[in-house]
Amino acid sequence: MNPSPQTGIVGVACVPHAPQFLSRPETEDLEQVERVRAAMAEAGERLRALRPDCIIMMSNDHGDHFVTHSVPAFCVHAAATADGMHKHRGTWTLDPSMGYGLVRTMEQEGFDLAYTLSARLPTAFTIPHEFMGFGREVPLTAIFVNAYVPPQPSALRCHAFGQGLARAVARMGRRAVLIASGGLSHYPGTAHYPHPDVDTDRQLYEQMRAGNLTALLALDDAALDRTGNLELRAPLIAAGAMGNRKPFISTFEPSWHHTYSVLAWDLTEAIGTAPLIYPALPPQRVPLVEALYRLRSDPDSARRYLADPQAWCDDYALAPDEREALLEMNPERLRDEFSIHALLTSGAATQLRILRERNPSSNP
Repeated sequence: MNPSPQTGIVGVACVPHAPQFLSRPETEDLEQVERVRAAMAEAGERLRALRPDCIIMMSNDHGDHFVTHSVPAFCVHAAATADGMHKHRGTWTLDPSMGYGLVRTMEQEGFDLAYTLSARLPTAFTIPHEFMGFGREVPLTAIFVNAYVPPQPSALRCHAFGQGLARAVARMGRRAVLIASGGLSHYPGTAHYPHPDVDTDRQLYEQMRAGNLTALLALDDAALDRTGNLELRAPLIAAGAMGNRKPFISTFEPSWHHTYSVLAWDLTEAIGTAPLIYPALPPQRVPLVEALYRLRSDPDSARRYLADPQAWCDDYALAPDEREALLEMNPERLRDEFSIHALLTSGAATQLRILRERNPSSNP
């Protein structure tokens, strides 16, 4: 792969961080765990091929740090290293140039980004970093997103943060992969834990798989809480950073306590767009557009056309193929071959048909 030299966010992934990936308890479908791990590894391989110079990961605190003394909506780790937690203890490399740099650049985007120099690095960050193939020596920029302690940032605020983050990274001249770490529905520590909202998760996943990422904005704070999707705030940031586009990999794996989902995007690829049913008016065919508009909206002009089509066409600077099509008055051809708006082509044909029916003698 030969990635473009662009700066900014060049790749994005939304991945889970379930501790079962490390502990592999007997309660889990270990074949399912391996499938999810394989999908994360595949996404990581593709994103590493984009040759990013920094990895930015967004995830949430699980009551380890930001509960009582300070609960920022968004907080970046600005130290050079951090100690991991649980089964990932030990030193993890961070990127202090990005940490402090983002505090300044996000201020220009209207976000007062908090920072920490001492927080330990939860497995919500280290599990994706390891299983996507980025070793401990690859610098990580960790951004904590408040997901569990009300009042959390809204879906709209998270989306806006992602938009600002994309602009900030580009202004910093960095080439980043952005990873949103957090699962779909689960309810840690509650009676709802064995009952993930798989139906809602499937709807969210299908929208993301189809590239309709703005659909995530439909969930307000109450809906995020009710459906167990509090951690969707990280994917909402990712959605804001990249806009609507289809992922190159997507998996959906519901378990008894959690819905695992892996999606990843290559932002260096051009976005393919399907032809619009109602296209923009073609600027190179303005005389033809104007002629059809007159036939659709001006009965007197339409009558003159019916009386002498050749003379009527002389009033417009039409190309030979446009004149031929206008004299033929085939609305489907005018719509499909010349990309003229369907309301003009069908409207002109309808106007002429009505006038012919009213005055059959006017038919040429």
